[in-house]
Amino acid sequence: MSTRTIGLNEQLYSYLLSVSLREPEILQRLRQETASHPSGNMQISPEQGQFMRLLVQLIGAKKTLEVGVFTGYSSLSVALALPADGKIIACDVSEEYTAIARLYWQEAGVVDKIDLRLAPALVTLDQLLATGQANTFDFAFIDADKVNYDGYYERALQLIRPGGLIAIDNVLWSGTVANPEIQDESTQAIRILNQKLRDDERVTLSLLPIGDGLTLALKRY
Repeated sequence: MSTRTIGLNEQLYSYLLSVSLREPEILQRLRQETASHPSGNMQISPEQGQFMRLLVQLIGAKKTLEVGVFTGYSSLSVALALPADGKIIACDVSEEYTAIARLYWQEAGVVDKIDLRLAPALVTLDQLLATGQANTFDFAFIDADKVNYDGYYERALQLIRPGGLIAIDNVLWSGTVANPEIQDESTQAIRILNQKLRDDERVTLSLLPIGDGLTLALKRY
């Protein structure tokens, strides 16, 4: 028993992966390719991808939203867990990064499940709301520029149905959120959202120390 979450050193983290990770070979290859990318640290961890697949299956998600695609590991993880008629609307601004994602989506046979929108995500989310798609999504994953996290969250909350789930990445931000000496714009934006979520009665909340910190917000009404 433990009264607090334990830390993971390299040995324990390796053990965790060895006894729990069920990573499809195509996801493993994408993760390895992305690891050599200059911005490879933007990729989620494999155990987080697996956890998200479990969440999608648990809530029976069919229509999902992703804000921030990068090379496609998270969207591919979710797409593999969706039923044949499932759909992801994926928001990103980089043709370069998402070109890698498209290759793996195609190879995995899930390209028809993913509707990639190359535009500022706030614009795409506002368009979805304007076309009557509020309360129609089952799941949303937010993992993009941190200064707009609050805007992404508020729009995702409108788009998600009651009982739907929003997952927000990087909420521990490598521990910098707990260091008052660090006051850059991104860190402050995450702190503000974390504090807001703590008191937001529209959702049921849990912040998990998986990856770089993952907040789960279940829409109550």
